[in-house]
Amino acid sequence: MGEGNGTAWAGALSPAARYAETGGASLTWENLTAVLPGSGGRPTKKLLQGLYGYAVPGRIVAIMGPSGSGKSTLLDSLSGRLARNVLQTGKVLLNGKKRRLDFGAVILTRPRLLFLDEPTSGLDSASAFSVIETLRTLAIDGGRTIVSSVHQPSSEVFALFDDLCLLSSGESVYFGDAKLAPQFFAETGFPCPSRRNPSDHFLRCVNSDFDDVATALKGSMKLRAEADLDPLLKYSTTEIRERLVDKYRISDYAMMVRNTIHEISKIEGVMEEAVKGSQATWCKQLRTLTKRSYINMYRDFGYYRLRIIIYVLMAICLGTIYYDVGNGYTAIQARASCGGFVSGFMTFMSIGGFPSFIEEMKVFSLERQNGHYGVAAYIISNFLSSMPFLLTMSWASASITYWMVKFRPGFSYFAFFALNLYGGVSVIESLMMIISALVPNFLMGLILGAGVIGIMMLTSGFFRLLPELPKIFWKYPVSYIVYGSWGLKGAYKNDLLGLEFEPMTPGGEKLTGEFIITNMMGLSISYSKWLDLAMIFILLLAYRITFFFVLKVKEAAAPYLRVAYTRFTVKRLERRASFRESLAMTSLSKRHNAPHPMAMQEGLNSPMQQY
Repeated sequence: MGEGNGTAWAGALSPAARYAETGGASLTWENLTAVLPGSGGRPTKKLLQGLYGYAVPGRIVAIMGPSGSGKSTLLDSLSGRLARNVLQTGKVLLNGKKRRLDFGAVILTRPRLLFLDEPTSGLDSASAFSVIETLRTLAIDGGRTIVSSVHQPSSEVFALFDDLCLLSSGESVYFGDAKLAPQFFAETGFPCPSRRNPSDHFLRCVNSDFDDVATALKGSMKLRAEADLDPLLKYSTTEIRERLVDKYRISDYAMMVRNTIHEISKIEGVMEEAVKGSQATWCKQLRTLTKRSYINMYRDFGYYRLRIIIYVLMAICLGTIYYDVGNGYTAIQARASCGGFVSGFMTFMSIGGFPSFIEEMKVFSLERQNGHYGVAAYIISNFLSSMPFLLTMSWASASITYWMVKFRPGFSYFAFFALNLYGGVSVIESLMMIISALVPNFLMGLILGAGVIGIMMLTSGFFRLLPELPKIFWKYPVSYIVYGSWGLKGAYKNDLLGLEFEPMTPGGEKLTGEFIITNMMGLSISYSKWLDLAMIFILLLAYRITFFFVLKVKEAAAPYLRVAYTRFTVKRLERRASFRESLAMTSLSKRHNAPHPMAMQEGLNSPMQQY
C-alpha cells in the first residue's frame, strides 16, 4: 500500500473500534461466491467470485459497478434473498456469528442494518445528494449500518460514502475506504484526473461492455494522440479490469479488509434483546396492519367490491329461479337444491379472491424478511379487515335470496341463514390463504384450491347423502373436517324443521320437516342447528391456526429445504465440466484463505433472513 495508508484510521475510529463502541450490527462476508447453474447443457454462470467485505455501524458502504457487475446479487446474498436456483458459498456473519438475527416481528421498527438497492435511481443530483445525506445522518447519529448499491453517483454524493465496494463481472476491484480508492487506482497505473468525478473514472476503468467499439475506433489518429495522454486508451477495458483485480488481491488494501473482518469477528455484538426496546407494541402492529389492509381492500375494486356485485347478481338469479317455492311436494327438492347451492356453490365463488391473496402473500413475505411485524398480527388483521366486506357480501346476497325464495319466515331464521353463508365464505377464504402460502404462483393455487373445494362439496351430503358415504376416509374424517356438511345440515334444519309439505299423492298424510330430514336425508336432529353453525366457526378458527403454523413452519424449514435442494443440485451438476470449472475459485494469491467447498454450503442463508 502506498505511503500513509497505514495511518488511514489515525485520529478516527477504525471500523472494528467503531463497532465495539456503538454496539450496533456488523456484517462481514468472506470468500462469498454465487453461481447460476446452467440448464439444458448451458454453462454455469459466475455471479459473485470470492468477495470479502464488511459493514459496521456509523458508516455507509456503497456497492458500485457497471450494469451486470453483481451489485444487486451481492445485496440479495447478504440479505438472504437470492433466487432459489442460485448457489452460494462462503461466510456471511452478523455480529461475528453465522446466525439469523430477529429484529423482532414489528412494524415501524428502527432497524440497525439497512440494505438499499440504488436508492438514488431516477433522482436528479440535488435529490440524490439529499437522500444520501439523510442516510449518512441516520448512520452517524443513529449508529446504523447501511449497505447501499449505487450506479453512478455525482462527486458530491460519492464524497458522502465511507466505504466503497467496487465490482466488475462479480469480482472485487476494490473494497475499503472510499477516500483511498483514487489512490489505489493511481498506484495501479490509472490515476483519476483532477477534474473528473471519481465514480465516473472507476466505472470507465471496469466497464468492458464497449470494448468492441473501442477496438473499431483504434484507427482514429485523434484517439492515438489522446492515448499518449490518457493511459486508459492504451489498454482495453478488459485488460484494465484484470490488472485492477489482480493488483487488489495482492495489495495491502485487501489485507486490511481481512484484518478488519478478523477484528470484528472477535467482538461480541448486540443481540436481539438489545433491539427490542425500540419496537412497536403488538396492539399497534395490529391496528396499523388492519387499517392498511382495509384501505387496500377497499381501493382494489377486484378484491371485494366486484365480488359483492357478483354475489348480489347471483342472489337475484337464484331468487328468480326459486321464487316463492311454497310448501308443495316438489318444494322439498327445490328448497334442498337452493340451500345446497347457497352452502356449496356460493361459497365456492370465494375462490375469486385468490389472485389478491397471492399478491398479499408476496408483500407479507417481503415485510417479514424485513422484520416489520409478526405472523399472528398479520393473520388477525387480515381477518378483521376482511370482515366488513364478507358480512356485506353475505348479508346482501342472503337478504335477496331469502325473501325472494320465501324460506321459513322469521328474523332469527334469516339471521341463521346469513351467518351460515358468512361462515362458509370465511372458511373458504381461510382455506385459500393457506393454499396461497403453499404454492409458488396463481395458476397452481387456483387448480389446487378448486380441487380441494370440489372434494368439500362432494362430501357435504348434497350429491350423496352423508349416511351413504363410504365410512373409511370420506365420512370419517373428511365429512367432519370440511365446512360443507355442517353448513348444509344447518341450512336444512333452519328451513325445514317445523314446516309441513304436501304429500306425494293427494289425500295422503302431510310430510313434516322432521320426517324429511331424518328419513329422506338421513340426518340427525338430536342436536341444534346452532351447533352446526358453531362447528363452522370452529373450523374457521382451526383453518386460521393452520395458516399460522403453515407460515411459521415454512419460514423455519425454508433454509433446510434450500440446503437439501442445493446439495441435490450440486451432485447432479458435478458431472458437467462447466460446473466443475466454476467450483474452482478465481486464481487467488497466497494471502487468500482456502476457499470453502461448494458442497459445504457454508453461509448459504444470510443471517439477516427473518423468522
